[in-house]
Amino acid sequence: MDIQAFWQAVLQQDEEKIRRFFHADAYVRWHNTNEHFNVDEFIRANCEYPGKWAGEIQQIEKTDDRIITATHVYSADGALSFHVVSFITIKGHKIAAIDEYWGDDGPAPQWRRDKQIGTTIQ
Repeated sequence: MDIQAFWQAVLQQDEEKIRRFFHADAYVRWHNTNEHFNVDEFIRANCEYPGKWAGEIQQIEKTDDRIITATHVYSADGALSFHVVSFITIKGHKIAAIDEYWGDDGPAPQWRRDKQIGTTIQ
């Protein structure tokens, strides 16, 4: 499975290309919002999300039947930015399941800034 091509299709919101990566009975779970999607629902949620998107995979880990990615996803206009960790289960070179954890990018909470703990990553 070409994980770079999958993420490119997702970021381009290309329904036809995205669908090719999935088994018909696959599912996607977004744990942060307690949502479970079948393939059609996932594609609809992804492709109907407003705006144009860009992103980059920052890390990839692979095992026999799983690909884990850490990806920075952001709106083309720069107004929105997220980091997502995806646990992708592969069967027969196609996606059987994805468990994803999305986080909004933003500044550290005020209480940590007040304590002057931590430093910026970049």
